[in-house]
Amino acid sequence: MTLDGTNTWVLMDPGGTEAIVIDPGEDEAAHQQRVVDHVTALGARVTRIVLTHGHFDHSEGAPRLAQLTGAPVQAVGRGHDDLGDGDVLTAGGLEVRVVATPGHTSDSISFALAADHALLTGDTVLGRGTTMVAHPDGELAAYLDSLERIKALTGDGEVAAILPGHGPTVPDAAAMVDFYRVHRRERLEQVRAAMADGAADADAVVASVYADVDRSVWPAAKLSVLAQMRYLGD
Repeated sequence: MTLDGTNTWVLMDPGGTEAIVIDPGEDEAAHQQRVVDHVTALGARVTRIVLTHGHFDHSEGAPRLAQLTGAPVQAVGRGHDDLGDGDVLTAGGLEVRVVATPGHTSDSISFALAADHALLTGDTVLGRGTTMVAHPDGELAAYLDSLERIKALTGDGEVAAILPGHGPTVPDAAAMVDFYRVHRRERLEQVRAAMADGAADADAVVASVYADVDRSVWPAAKLSVLAQMRYLGD
C-alpha cells in the first residue's frame, strides 16, 4: 500500500537555517530522530511540520517530531493550524505554495515548490502505479477536478516534476498526470460496464474489474469502487 514506504520531504533554501518537513510518516522514533539529525547536520532547524493529508502513514509521527523540534504542525482541519488553498509557507528565502487537491481524501493538499518547478503531491499522485479514492471521505468528482488542476500547472510550466508521498520522484509531471487522467476514466467505464453486466455490489465490481490485481489490494480497490459507484449514482 505504501510502495517503498512514506516519503518524508525536507525543504530548505540552499545554505538556509530553516527547514520545512512535509509528512513525517508513522510514529517511528528512529525515523523522527533521523529527520532532526539530518536538518541539524545542515546547520538548520525545523520551523514547520506540514501534512499533505491525515492518513496515519503520513501524519502519525507529527506529534513526536513537533515535540523534538518545537515546530508547529500544519494541515487542513483536524485541530491543526489550518492551511488553505493559496497559502504561502516560508523558510528563510524558500517559498512553498499550498494547492488544494482534494479527492484521495477531503483534506488532501499539495505543495508547489516554485524554485524547483516541482509539486509535492502526497497520495494524490504517486511515484509509481495509481492511488485510491478513499471512500467515503474521498470523492471521485473532487479527485478528477484535482487532476485537472495539476494538469493546468504542468501546462503553464509551473510544475515539471512531482515529488510524491510514495515511490520515486516523477521527472515528467505532465506525462504522469495524463496517465492518471486516462486511467481514472478507463476504470470508471469498467465499473459502469460491470454494473450494467449485473454486478450487484462493490465486492462484485472489484472481483470483475480488478480480477488481474493482487487480492491484497482489493480492500483499497473497493474504496475506489465505492467512490466510483457514488459518482455514477450522482
